[in-house]
Amino acid sequence: MRPKRRRRLPRPSLVMLPNGFTLANLFFGIFAIVAASRGQHVQAGWYILIGGFCDALDGRIARATNTGSAFGEELDSLVDAISFGVAPALMMYFAVLRHSGWDWILVFLFSACAVMRLARFNVESSGQPKQAYFKGLPSPAAGGTLATYYWFSQTPLYNEFFIDWPWETIMRLLMVSLSFLMISDVPYPAWPKLSFRTLHGTLGILVLFSSVLAAFFLPKEFFFPVGVTYVLTGIVLAILRGVFEVPPPFETAGAHLEDDDDDDDDSLTEESLT
Repeated sequence: MRPKRRRRLPRPSLVMLPNGFTLANLFFGIFAIVAASRGQHVQAGWYILIGGFCDALDGRIARATNTGSAFGEELDSLVDAISFGVAPALMMYFAVLRHSGWDWILVFLFSACAVMRLARFNVESSGQPKQAYFKGLPSPAAGGTLATYYWFSQTPLYNEFFIDWPWETIMRLLMVSLSFLMISDVPYPAWPKLSFRTLHGTLGILVLFSSVLAAFFLPKEFFFPVGVTYVLTGIVLAILRGVFEVPPPFETAGAHLEDDDDDDDDSLTEESLT
């Protein structure tokens, strides 16, 4: 009988790698606030999106290198509260809300809902396998949608859809809607594992590559409509579930993501769309 091989501990440099991406997310979240305070709202939107990219990578790197930890989970949530809660809300404040006396309350509302969303996520997902859906709108999706609204409002395409609606009014309604969706029970599908072996995995790959291309060619026209589509997807699925009394397609008996060759992925270590 062969002796059982001892599990090798990851090197300290690998342990710090995912946390480095998490702190990079924090860096760009703070940078977005600074840029927005200087009136650089387009740049601020970019920084929030780059922070979202870092947020999407830190958990994957932690699982790939077996360096996930409770410290990393808590750090990720605290950073997400800033990068996808406070930063997008302050971006809107510096763009429009500061011109009205009590509009800053919307900044508090959005930030508070993002913090409560993350706290609930940590409590409910602790020690649980990775799920195929989230309860409530994930904070990165809410923050990214809000941050890219300013871009979309400056395009000719925006005027074709909302010609009679001032963009400031829509932005206020958007902030309130996203805030309450984050703390709602509306189910939102998680980003599936990238794989050509499943339909969800294939769609994930297509969306990923289209997002990369759009970031270079049509960033202002692409990201906000995609964010709104994701937001509406959860609402429509929740309505259908209530009307027909059936679960949405991703909420089946095996509500976990397809993960045939990644069985040691113990838990969902961060609240992101990945």
